[in-house]
Amino acid sequence: MQFSENWLRTMVDPKMTSDELAHMLTMSGLEVEEVEAVAPPFSNVVVAEVLEVTRHPNADRLNVCTVNVGTGTHLNIVCGAPNVRAGMKAICAMAGAVLPLARTASRSRSRSASCAASSRRA
Repeated sequence: MQFSENWLRTMVDPKMTSDELAHMLTMSGLEVEEVEAVAPPFSNVVVAEVLEVTRHPNADRLNVCTVNVGTGTHLNIVCGAPNVRAGMKAICAMAGAVLPLARTASRSRSRSASCAASSRRA
């Protein structure tokens, strides 16, 4: 049987790490065969609010979005999503963010506009 550790901790939340909890369950007769992460690790990813959307001056299918990422300054991000609109909240990988599949977000220039892009880490 598979179940989420979060689900288990909604009913009982012992003050121990995941590994300690798995060991305690096994020693109690409930064998834990494996513990695996639901998602690969990532960092520096935030929820951003889209404040303004304008068409990219040099591209037909791109938008330039002004977003609030909670740092006190607004960022301009080039976006290819056709459904982006002002007022929505979206996931934003900040520069330096580590993403699944060994990708790192970085700043770049694209068609004369600053944008966030992802590149493979070595």
